[in-house]
Amino acid sequence: MADNQSETPFSVRAISERIGAIVDGLSEVWIEGELSEINIRPGSPTIFMRLRDTSADMSISVRCFKNVFDSVAPLEQNARVVIRSKPTWWTKNGSLSFNISEIRQVGVGELLVRLEALKSLLSSEGLFDLDRKKPLPFLPGVVGLICGRNSDAGKDVIENAKRRWPSVIFEIREVAVASAAAVTEVSAALVDLENDPKVDVIIITRGGGSFEDLLPFSDESLLRLVASCQTPIISAVGHEKDSPLLDLVADWRASTPTDAGKQVVPDMSEELSKISNLGNRANRYVQGRIEFEASRIQSLMDRPSMREPLTMITSRREIIEELAARSRRSMNGALALAVEEISGLAMQLRTLSPQATLDRGYSVVQKDDGSVVRKASDLKSGERLRLRLAQGEVGAVTE
Repeated sequence: MADNQSETPFSVRAISERIGAIVDGLSEVWIEGELSEINIRPGSPTIFMRLRDTSADMSISVRCFKNVFDSVAPLEQNARVVIRSKPTWWTKNGSLSFNISEIRQVGVGELLVRLEALKSLLSSEGLFDLDRKKPLPFLPGVVGLICGRNSDAGKDVIENAKRRWPSVIFEIREVAVASAAAVTEVSAALVDLENDPKVDVIIITRGGGSFEDLLPFSDESLLRLVASCQTPIISAVGHEKDSPLLDLVADWRASTPTDAGKQVVPDMSEELSKISNLGNRANRYVQGRIEFEASRIQSLMDRPSMREPLTMITSRREIIEELAARSRRSMNGALALAVEEISGLAMQLRTLSPQATLDRGYSVVQKDDGSVVRKASDLKSGERLRLRLAQGEVGAVTE
């Protein structure tokens, strides 16, 4: 193959034969999927089928002999099986097929075991934890709705939501919710709504069904996609008794599509009633407050000081006048006592004063320098003296 050039191309047959040689060298493999087609031709020993991957929109062609098919009959369309087969390349038409040597139908019991194992795995990863669940918006601007084509479940959601809030807006994605393409189409619709900034909450819904019908809503790829979404998700799959794993991963589980319509928006009549009740409570409170304050004002007005305001001034004036009289009496008493004390001190001063001695006829002899003469021997003849009398002074000269 590496030596092949544009000048020496392979023919279609040659390349088909080369592919066939490679495929023929492959060994048998076990494959699991869902039988999307079963083509039984009357009189033909071979039965042709298509095996679909439930988590992806793809399928492969398989075939088996009638005795192999009958060994697990009855097999119906959408049955989940595990096959052992060997790939075969048809050189003539360039198609790949798988020849089945053994078929095993996957029973409900085995599916339950697988779902329980998946449930334990997701739980250990925290995908069911309450603290990661996002609260629903009180009044979403736009509600995303993923439902079946022309399904009653989708109609129930819309009808019940509009009964509660008539102006609610829906962004609807109708997809397959029961076939093998359910996982792929629901996932694509979820990604589309998640990327729409106007959508505030997303509802995934379908009506009730068998255990196998609800298996797409327990698919691991879909569950991980739901867990990664930033928009709150409401699961409304089946009825109350149905419990796909989507109910555990979603942010809110509605028991029925009708319940989802009631949960996604508030009831306008209830909200108007609440507003009316709050308005009445506010009015009653304000009225009560006004009456209380009016009562307080009236109580204050009924007080004597408010009925006769001058009483307060008169009483205060009497107190002030009494305090002033007391102050005057106290001040006069203190002044009289001080005057009497000063008079006594003045009398004592006059008694001890030299003036009193002079008044009795004595005089004070002083030299020129002002010193008092006490002894005659202190004087010299002809020394000038000053004589201080009771009234006035005279000069003198010693002899």
